[in-house]
Amino acid sequence: MSVFTKIISGEIPSYKIAENDEFFAFLDINPNAPGHTLCVPKVEENKIFDLEAGVYGRLMEFSRKVAIALEKEVTCKRVGMAVVGLEVPHVHVHLIPLRDMEDMRFINKVSLSKEEMSDISTRVHTRFLLG
Repeated sequence: MSVFTKIISGEIPSYKIAENDEFFAFLDINPNAPGHTLCVPKVEENKIFDLEAGVYGRLMEFSRKVAIALEKEVTCKRVGMAVVGLEVPHVHVHLIPLRDMEDMRFINKVSLSKEEMSDISTRVHTRFLLG
């Protein structure tokens, strides 16, 4: 069972951004930038291109909706997307609010308080629900 499956089940706490029957989005606890969010399928799959085509398309649409909410609630020039998948064997899409290209480098991390994480999570979750 992956760490993301444990987050989805509530075994590990998270700062939830969005959820539907198939997907779950939450703040990365080691973010590149404030608002760095992970979108994951609830069914554990190791590699993104091993997803069934329909699931892949729905994951991209879910990620798009989350990115739109992020861009409205987190100060940035745009939201970048990356799929790397080496660190956790569970498909995940990184959505990173970008101020500059350095925010996409996975060696640059920011530190946020629990209050800052909670505030971002609440604002983006509310925006996501509003559509």
